[in-house]
Amino acid sequence: MPSYKMEDIRNIALVGHAASGKTTLADTILYVTGTTNRKGSVDDKSSFMDFEEEEKERGYSVDSALAHVQHNGKLINIIDTPGAPDFTGTAIASLTAVETAICVISATEGIGVNTRRMMQYAADYGVGRAIAITHIDSDNIEVEALLGTLKEMYGTAVVPINLPAGGGKKIIDCLRNASGESDFEDVGAVHSRLIDAVVETDEQLMEKYLEAGEISMDLLLPAVPKAIAAGKLIPVMFVATRAEVGVRELLDVVAEFMPSPAAGLHRKLVKDAGEEQITPDPAGPFIAQVFKVWIEPKSNIKYSFFRVHSGSAAADVPAQVDDERKGQRLGHILKFQGSDHDDTDLAMAGDLVAVAKLDLHIGQILHTGTPGKIALPKFPSPMNSVAVEPKARGDEVKINEVLGKLSDMDPCFRTTREQQTGETIISGMGDLHLRVMLSRMARFSKVEVNTKPPKIPYRETITAKADGHYRHKKQTGGAGQFGEVFLTVEPIARGSDPPMEWDWAIYGGTIPGQFEPAVRKGVDDLLRQGVIAGYPLQDLKVSIVDGKHHPVDSKEVAFRIAGKLALRDAVSKAKPVLLEPIVKLEVTCPIDKVGDITGDLASRRGRPQGQETLPGNMSLIQATVPLAEISDYSGRLSSLTGGRGSYVIEFSHYEQVPPQVQQALMEKYKPKEEE
Repeated sequence: MPSYKMEDIRNIALVGHAASGKTTLADTILYVTGTTNRKGSVDDKSSFMDFEEEEKERGYSVDSALAHVQHNGKLINIIDTPGAPDFTGTAIASLTAVETAICVISATEGIGVNTRRMMQYAADYGVGRAIAITHIDSDNIEVEALLGTLKEMYGTAVVPINLPAGGGKKIIDCLRNASGESDFEDVGAVHSRLIDAVVETDEQLMEKYLEAGEISMDLLLPAVPKAIAAGKLIPVMFVATRAEVGVRELLDVVAEFMPSPAAGLHRKLVKDAGEEQITPDPAGPFIAQVFKVWIEPKSNIKYSFFRVHSGSAAADVPAQVDDERKGQRLGHILKFQGSDHDDTDLAMAGDLVAVAKLDLHIGQILHTGTPGKIALPKFPSPMNSVAVEPKARGDEVKINEVLGKLSDMDPCFRTTREQQTGETIISGMGDLHLRVMLSRMARFSKVEVNTKPPKIPYRETITAKADGHYRHKKQTGGAGQFGEVFLTVEPIARGSDPPMEWDWAIYGGTIPGQFEPAVRKGVDDLLRQGVIAGYPLQDLKVSIVDGKHHPVDSKEVAFRIAGKLALRDAVSKAKPVLLEPIVKLEVTCPIDKVGDITGDLASRRGRPQGQETLPGNMSLIQATVPLAEISDYSGRLSSLTGGRGSYVIEFSHYEQVPPQVQQALMEKYKPKEEE
């Protein structure tokens, strides 16, 4: 049995922008708690948390990593997450496992794009938030101004729970001390703000505080975790990681004040009959959710990490996955420390553990008789894509296998097979994301691929009503082939789901009902193939209105061909047009670069949708842009902003392409002759 109780567990995720010091902080925590006998370093490639070869070579995290330490009688599970926006998928997934997200911000680099994003994701998902400001011993920093910007961004909930003193060489506790010396801010004023933030979450505490004008620490301290869990308090801590200043104080705050699984966010289990809140009780029914998948490159063993929300499970106990009836034996239950792991005999409510060699995926539920779903945070849609093909013949199977593994590991990396073109398309959050994934693929499979831009997923549709007809007649001796179809097409609402409405409007048996599936197959063939430029057809209604059959020669193949070519005849008369995908684009950039960004977007047929000023002299530009116009946007934005800009895109809708674009695409298309 574990030596700790559920109330003694603290689950934290270190989130934030790249180069903020998350991994160095995690490595230092391992060292100062005596968990490791040396301090890992990203710079000399000895980090315990950045242990993959990909991370060592690049000098930054590309995946989340887990560790755990003991401090002041508490078990602290730590998830170190990547900071680059391209790898935000695994960082977001980590929120499903914790009660608190600690956003790490460098005093030298300031508030990065991913700082804002991860703070917002944590707020939207409902976990508590805290802030750790690192590098406070660096030269030429303005920590007080940074703190002021954070207050401006997140309101009065942002309050330092400690402050640097002695020129960043020591830390003073502002919760227990009503006075004292610090490098900036008045300790007494901060102490009062902390009390105000905490008592607001408890009506009884508020009444006592208003009546007496003060509150005892015995009453105040137990309410701090509730205030953090409720989002009423976002405590700020300060560390100089390399000098180990403030690291133990940060651990003190985590152990004493960060919400335990009992006090933090309780997830909801969604069933057919509704949803119910999960009570994190070790004696309750076993319910756990997978939040990370990692495949060890050398052994090729798949490890699935899950958060236990309720109950307990011993090693080798069978558990069901989602709504599958047959259970899977968990096997050895593991606690990870970077790349290493040890067996533990029990997966207890509130804890983060892993199992090996099970085919599990992020978001799946493990249970012993209580099927349902636990909602995941909303992941951004990967819109940067390339087509991949093997350099050597016969490597297609290997490539598909390893791409499937990488998709399991990163919820924002996707692989699709384009039926129309036969291309294998990989999609990610940006150019860096795709390059790293291709590099990891080479390490996994030892195969190399060529890449090229994928075809833009244009669509075809119609703008008018029209009739179509085709008679298929073939006689080669003996039984022949005969089928005749009359049909009508008309446009329906743009973006309809399903993209085609079907109406079998045949009366009097001119086409026997047994041939309806064949006609439908022929229509579906053309919907996939397109008419004017080789792209799928959508947003139309097809009505089969008349036809003829022969009692001997009519066959399914005849009506399939007749249905397909009757539709081609109708579409060609129905004023067909091409549609292109439009994406929502959000660009974060320095305010002085707004003019350059908007001018560049205008040259890409972009349409502005809004703009707002962000703290820290940054601006957020919103626009809609054709997907075809932003294939090179990552490099262009970096050039325009000196690497300080970032963007996210999300599919919005389809709309008609300009006539000159349609004409160019039609000229490239050479339809195959019918056999």
